Amino acid sequence: MCELLGMSANVPTDICFSFTGLIRRGGDTGPHKDGWGITFYEGKGCRTFKDPEPSHQSPIAGFLRDYPIKSCAVVSHIRQANRGRVGLENTHPFTRELWGRNWTYAHNGQLSGYQGLATGPLAPVGNTDSERAFCHLLHRIQTRFPKGPPAKAQTLWRFIARVAEEFRALGVFNMLLSDGRYLMAYCSTQLHWLTRRAPFGPAKLIDEDMEVDFSAVTTPDDVVTVIATRPLTQGEHWTALAPGQFAVFRLGEPFLTGG
Repeated sequence: MCELLGMSANVPTDICFSFTGLIRRGGDTGPHKDGWGITFYEGKGCRTFKDPEPSHQSPIAGFLRDYPIKSCAVVSHIRQANRGRVGLENTHPFTRELWGRNWTYAHNGQLSGYQGLATGPLAPVGNTDSERAFCHLLHRIQTRFPKGPPAKAQTLWRFIARVAEEFRALGVFNMLLSDGRYLMAYCSTQLHWLTRRAPFGPAKLIDEDMEVDFSAVTTPDDVVTVIATRPLTQGEHWTALAPGQFAVFRLGEPFLTGG
């Protein structure tokens, strides 16, 4: 299956360290060789980079590994194809507009019976179960809240969690979803997260001989949460989400949890 990586931070932060570990799993230390992608939010805008080539040998991934784009919300994905051909149109993450904001989504897993998911006016560009589920999710959100987002953000994210639970009944559905302000992680089988805050210390990647002392590159007020399918570092405490659990983060801090 695929692997996910997300970040939520209270100040614009680069994800080069974690991304370095993830892309090694894209065909080198892991089997996820069928493409990769990453989306960085900057205010209401976002930049997305995708490549259907294995991430560990992609020049674009190598550029981003060394180029510190700073963001408060990031969604990334490395693919091991099981639904849909290997191609750019099927490469995650996927981004669509809703309520004047860019929503970005990445999925790890495999769904059955997804062809019948209604998408309303939204049409998938590719032919993956993942993208069709994303279109269905946005269609359900628009149908449930036709006048726009509810006054309480918790109401929206709890509704999204209920739809994610329906997807879980169709197979494996680990998901990252962001509108640039919030980042949601929904666990079907495997997702982990950690929050880095003062006092910062060193961390060493599992998949690469690389170590960073975060006390030298942060301020005492920084808060950064990283979400990954499997822990990317050793010497740090990663929290595992249980099947059916979800967590929503805002500016690096847990905003809502449940499941």
